[in-house]
Amino acid sequence: MASNLPAATGFLAEVRQDGGRAVEPVFAALGDRDRRRERTDDQVLHTVLVHSGTPDGARARTRGGTLVFAGELYNRDELIRLLPGGALPGGDAALVAALFAAYDVHVFRLLNGRFAALIADSGRAVLATDHAGTVPLYVSVAPGRVLAATEAKALRTAPRGRPLSAPPVRRLPGTHQVPAGGVLDIAVATGACLTHRTWTPPLARRIMPEAEAVDTVRRTLERAVVSRTGRGTPLVVLSGGIDSSTVAALAARRSLPPIDTVSMGTDEADEFPQARVVARHIGSAHREVTIPTEELLSRLPHTVWAAECLDPDVVEYLLPLTALYLRLPRTTDGGRRILTGYGADIPLGGMHRESRLPQLDTAVCHDMSTFDGLNELAPNLSGVTGHWSTHPYWDRDVLDVLVSLEAGLKRRHGRDKWVLRAAMDDVLPHEVVVRPKLGVHEGSGTTSSFSRLLRDAGVPQDLVRRAKRLVVQEMFDHVVVEGRHPDEVAADAVVERVTGRLVPGARPVPQ
Repeated sequence: MASNLPAATGFLAEVRQDGGRAVEPVFAALGDRDRRRERTDDQVLHTVLVHSGTPDGARARTRGGTLVFAGELYNRDELIRLLPGGALPGGDAALVAALFAAYDVHVFRLLNGRFAALIADSGRAVLATDHAGTVPLYVSVAPGRVLAATEAKALRTAPRGRPLSAPPVRRLPGTHQVPAGGVLDIAVATGACLTHRTWTPPLARRIMPEAEAVDTVRRTLERAVVSRTGRGTPLVVLSGGIDSSTVAALAARRSLPPIDTVSMGTDEADEFPQARVVARHIGSAHREVTIPTEELLSRLPHTVWAAECLDPDVVEYLLPLTALYLRLPRTTDGGRRILTGYGADIPLGGMHRESRLPQLDTAVCHDMSTFDGLNELAPNLSGVTGHWSTHPYWDRDVLDVLVSLEAGLKRRHGRDKWVLRAAMDDVLPHEVVVRPKLGVHEGSGTTSSFSRLLRDAGVPQDLVRRAKRLVVQEMFDHVVVEGRHPDEVAADAVVERVTGRLVPGARPVPQ
């Protein structure tokens, strides 16, 4: 697979003191598998990596055991300066392991990245996610045994674990999701667990002159985009809105060959004309993908399978991305590195379109405190076809800047996300800078398609939202709890069963 991807994109790891048989891995992420079994004085570590051709780069020795690392770091240069004598470890896993020797669990406060990690070290199992939990991590703990995986479905056959102070997973008793920006330090022998936080969204607000705020946002975003473009030619998902256009333009400015861009629409709606304006302006190699509504809706089980999400609104947002990724071919070298503009609305309050500043900041606080566990940025959305996606707006430094700006810089001069638009005023065409906001699901017609699917099945309008929730729950039970492949789950059959429970005797509306 492509060396432009992280050494590993997922893992299943099992720390045991009895040396028993390991759990069989089940992953949505596509990739080669590398299995290892390591014994120390007091425990055995079984690991299965989903990797991109260099699995050794995802493991490293610690002072008393082994570190397993899925994902990548974006502040390597700063971290290397912390090592004695300017040592240059070979990869991200080796770098984190070297810093763990000095900082222990507090090393995770230093990292800006997109990752999940496990350290089996002298009777301990240390589990950690990045600051925003963009690579989900799940755990099941019992005395003498700790299991952790980047997909909940990988733990579906695990023995029941003990309760933890972490969110439980639906219908997987004893399985929990590690909190975003969280570290669980577990004593393997007893299962006792200490929890640490490594990052929380800033609550204080920074008052800055317009010019300073614009410059800070521009420079911080540029660094985030550059650190994510890798060694090859990146692919940017482009809608033509300010969020994705910013990422595409900044990526194009640092890339010698033209970058690749792609836009997705359905037979109901698309944003192709708007995306073409940006593609021509930045000189990208651009393509358009039209997905029939029937095909789009058939991907509902795949979206739940990849994101392991139960929120119907989030599933709706993610559906067009999943459908697009399933259409993107892999190169001869393997999966692509994909950048998106996803997530900018949360720290900037873009979806609320609220002109009253107290209410706008309240919305930002709420959204930043409730994103955890929704898996909106899960890499498996693109990983189901072997690609690796990454999202500059959820870089740790970018979030620290965007969230902390006072609300008047986010809604200013009658424009939502004013500071971002102003930061890109000299880079993007004016019509892009001032274009009103549309969500990816709005521009692609996803919301209307999902709703119409239910109404056509006989669900009254006032029950559509509840029906969506029940449809997503049943799909989750099939593809996560039962371990079925999404190709075996027909979306229309699930809708028919849900409709029958909500509206007994309902008949589909004639087309």
